[in-house]
Amino acid sequence: MCGRYAASRRPEDLVDAFGIEKWEPEETLAPDWNVAPTKEVWAVLERPVKDADSPRPVRQLRALKWGLVPSWSKSPEGAARMINARAETVDEKPSFKRAFAARRCILPADGYYEWVTAAGERDLEVEGKKKRPRKQPYFVTPADGSVFAMAGLYEFWRDRTLPDGDPSAWWVTCSVITTEAETGPLGVAPADGPHSLADIHPRMPLMLTEDRWDAWLDPARTDPEELRGLLAPPPGGLMRAYPVATAVSNVRNNGPELLTELEGPEVGTLF
Repeated sequence: MCGRYAASRRPEDLVDAFGIEKWEPEETLAPDWNVAPTKEVWAVLERPVKDADSPRPVRQLRALKWGLVPSWSKSPEGAARMINARAETVDEKPSFKRAFAARRCILPADGYYEWVTAAGERDLEVEGKKKRPRKQPYFVTPADGSVFAMAGLYEFWRDRTLPDGDPSAWWVTCSVITTEAETGPLGVAPADGPHSLADIHPRMPLMLTEDRWDAWLDPARTDPEELRGLLAPPPGGLMRAYPVATAVSNVRNNGPELLTELEGPEVGTLF
């Protein structure tokens, strides 16, 4: 799954990396090293610009709220539960299939966090001596330092309780697509730790390599078979993972120190 990630790159850098044609500088988001559900996040998407001379899709950098609200939803209350969409069923689930067909995006990140329960903590939980075992967070990021391009979906939702013209009447929300975690070796693995992404968690955000960006973002591509082909996992060995401080477990903590690599896990022996 993807429940927390880091997104600290400047919008100007994202504009260059993704070939953005339209971006509103006043929409700037601050760097965020502890992105949590319902926060505003950067998204790369392609759609026509309202009132433009040409109807062609334009690649844009937009700030969206993380937690998808389907267009047919009566309220946005379930957004926090719609942060992930499974690649295996995204074309079937009512909440996601319309967006999958026409409203796909890329959510740029530095990488994502995932938590592992230490062996000793698991034993205490099994013995009933501890109800909430401590977990060691790991940061997963491209081994070459490039942007982590997560496949995503976005959707528009109209708040019918607000009048036309109210800037808060329209919500634009998004979800991260996840897939089965890689079982092969990491590109760079900790000396004492997980050797594959599957050792950390059974699922991972679907990473799109640069050769798939154009096809994924193209709203003219609507053939289900072609789109499902874009959901194939990336080549193995592109990622690295390392332990970080348990401070990231508290969403109130936010700063570049959260990405500092530890020499070893803070929470006991894991593997």
